Amino acid sequence: MRIAQRSRHGAAHRTANRALAAAVLTALLAVTAGCGGSTPAPTSPGAAEPGRSPELTTAPAGTVTMLASQPEGMAYDEKTDILAVAVRDSNRLLLVQGATGKTVRTIALPGHARHLQMGGPGGPVLVPAEDSNTFVSVALPGGQITQTPVGEYPHDAAQTASGRILVADERGGTLSLIEDGKVMDTFDQPTQPGGVAADGDTVAVVDVGAFTISTYDVSTSTLVGTEPAGAGPTHLVADGNGGAIVADTRGNQLLLFGLDPLAQRAAYPLPGTPYGIAYDRTARVVWVTLTAKNEVVGLDVSGSAPTEVARYPTVRQPNTVAVDPATGRLWVASRTTGQLQTIDR
Repeated sequence: MRIAQRSRHGAAHRTANRALAAAVLTALLAVTAGCGGSTPAPTSPGAAEPGRSPELTTAPAGTVTMLASQPEGMAYDEKTDILAVAVRDSNRLLLVQGATGKTVRTIALPGHARHLQMGGPGGPVLVPAEDSNTFVSVALPGGQITQTPVGEYPHDAAQTASGRILVADERGGTLSLIEDGKVMDTFDQPTQPGGVAADGDTVAVVDVGAFTISTYDVSTSTLVGTEPAGAGPTHLVADGNGGAIVADTRGNQLLLFGLDPLAQRAAYPLPGTPYGIAYDRTARVVWVTLTAKNEVVGLDVSGSAPTEVARYPTVRQPNTVAVDPATGRLWVASRTTGQLQTIDR
């Protein structure tokens, strides 16, 4: 049955989501506590974070070059051959030519960004500038920017087929729906929205506080459904075939969902604290960084269950990955060393 709740009823749903997460956690603690004795009041483990990467023991695959301080957040546009990379100290967006690795343009940002997406072929780059409470749209290849005030601490954003953009305001517990550079609607059902991914006019949202995935129909501004999504999901990608692939970072697995109706299709164990995720829609391969192992893994998701097709050693702290679907080229950025790794397959 389709659930369609307008955003003005979001407070009730948000409270219910929090209660559900607390109830699940309480039950888990009760089981692990066993019989006898008193159990302290449960506390939420909070949002999952990337693993702390160890020192390198294997040389990274491909070519490694210095880029800039603290790169985190990448997205590639094959139409312009631009790899967009968000860096800090100072907060900037670098536009890197994919073929050469040369930075061709630098754009100042009003705040730091952790995750980027492309709005479509030819851009724009979708940049949630977290600590400025601002969403920034950056045109390609020229770099012209449009800024839109949104909710507290925008973390990720996705553009739908209609051109509307849904921004996850992580610390505000809201989703901002943008059209023509202005917020046209706000959803307040989430507890702590993290990753978002668009499939047509449906947007899937991972709640990193409630450990759920939800779908929204932005054409009608409705919440469609919500399902559990592991022990600590962070980010996701749409697979272009009516599904979404979620990195359950704390749960050390990938979760595959169908979006209509919203339901889990498969789970794939992936030890190593999976975090960064990118999708090659041509090969139907999802690439995931294992932050606790300094590795990136490719999984073919064209069948009923994922199949590993490649695994490469990476630079240290590989929080971010991007892929060129035309060539299969991979880029991995090191949050620790400021290096950019290029892997030609």
